[in-house]
Amino acid sequence: MSENKTIVKGSLERPIFRIVSETAAEMGVRAFVIGGFVRDHFLGRPNNDIDIVVEGSGMALAEAVAKRISKEEKVKCFATLFKNFGTAMLMYKGDEVEFVGARKESYRRESRKPIVEDGTLRDDQLRRDFTINAMAFSLQKDDFEALVDPFNGMQDLAAGIIRTPLDPDTTYSDDPLRMLRAIRFAAKLSTPELTFRIVPESLESMKRMKDRMSILSKERIVEELDKMLITPKPSMAFRLLDETGLLEYVLPDLAKLKVVETQEGKGHKDNFSHTLQVLDNVAAASDNLWLRWAALLHDIGKPRSKRFDPAVGWTFYGHDVIGARMVERIFKDLKMPQNEKMKYVQKLVGLHMRPIALVDEEVTDSAVRRLLFDAGDDIDDLMILCNADITSKNLAKVRMIHENFNLVKRKLVEVEEKDAIRNFKNPITGEYIMEVYGLSPCREIGVIKDAVKDAILDGKIGNNFEEADAYMRKIASEKGLEEKK
Repeated sequence: MSENKTIVKGSLERPIFRIVSETAAEMGVRAFVIGGFVRDHFLGRPNNDIDIVVEGSGMALAEAVAKRISKEEKVKCFATLFKNFGTAMLMYKGDEVEFVGARKESYRRESRKPIVEDGTLRDDQLRRDFTINAMAFSLQKDDFEALVDPFNGMQDLAAGIIRTPLDPDTTYSDDPLRMLRAIRFAAKLSTPELTFRIVPESLESMKRMKDRMSILSKERIVEELDKMLITPKPSMAFRLLDETGLLEYVLPDLAKLKVVETQEGKGHKDNFSHTLQVLDNVAAASDNLWLRWAALLHDIGKPRSKRFDPAVGWTFYGHDVIGARMVERIFKDLKMPQNEKMKYVQKLVGLHMRPIALVDEEVTDSAVRRLLFDAGDDIDDLMILCNADITSKNLAKVRMIHENFNLVKRKLVEVEEKDAIRNFKNPITGEYIMEVYGLSPCREIGVIKDAVKDAILDGKIGNNFEEADAYMRKIASEKGLEEKK
């Protein structure tokens, strides 16, 4: 392990670094900026998360820094202590500054929770996940801004390499979450100019250590999956998950999309590769995490719906409906929210074939009204997903579908402007029907309401109370109902 120390002028210009440096000196402890801030400084990436490692008590230094800021700037500053973890955090001018005492760790086989002891900067760097995250800047007055780079992280950063400081088997066995972090960093840090790659020995180690994933909580896994999904090109992360065998542990249903079958010389497309292309297409169009989840899961029902028909080849009829049902179970298995976020993903998965179906048929006002009614405020996101779903290698076919798809989008705008169907509310309520006909709650009320709704969506009547009321009375009369005197 080499100890490279070079003064990097201009790296610690923010006022917080002077404050921490002076406070640490007064307390007689050494402090360093470490991890992501250092890495991102050299990559030219903005980073407002600052990690300070202290050869001493991180909590005590944080409290002293907060007191100093309050005194110097006449503005109250508080340090939040996390005593169970021995860390502290404070906010200063938009930066989130976390303090932790330098430590060394050892692990038990059955847990990813380490046995922690006080340590030095070198001990702390030894426990870091990757060489590019183990670099530190000194906050000592005599070598302020000195880069401490014991594992040649700068070289790896310049070469676009993800490498563990120690033997990867040890690193990943101790904390298997680091396998997901390696994949996430490769996807997050890659640019069109430089693709970050995980070194071969590390990839091979992941394949050997994949069973260690069983000790991770679902919540920690999902946290990493979310971070992978919000990278500029998330397909990279999911291909690496597949290559290392980790996909089977985190999203087994997604792994099933990889199966490609052939019968009577007829095969179907690689649904896994198609899904990742759709995901990248959506990522290029939207930062919405949950829309990206919908893209990842939009074809998840295909393995269960797959059938071979000698006349037409492979079919996946109903995969949208099956997939929508699977979303709730997948979210539950991953301990993800069972709230409106899940319902949003479920809705888009269930509707993602509808706009494409309109491309293949005559685009009627009625069909468009029903799509607007079912999608509501999520219609724009649905259209992003459906547009991203056009991935044929036949460029002429893609061009034709896009042209037809634009026709559907124009029709959506026209119908919405004319009929105001998005977030449709039936002009006729159950209470109104009961009042007019003197009814108690009964099945007929729902039948009449649905008849009015369908008449509006089919364009038989306008979306207004007068026409809806007249139609209600017509349906009620046909059912032999009489108005209350």
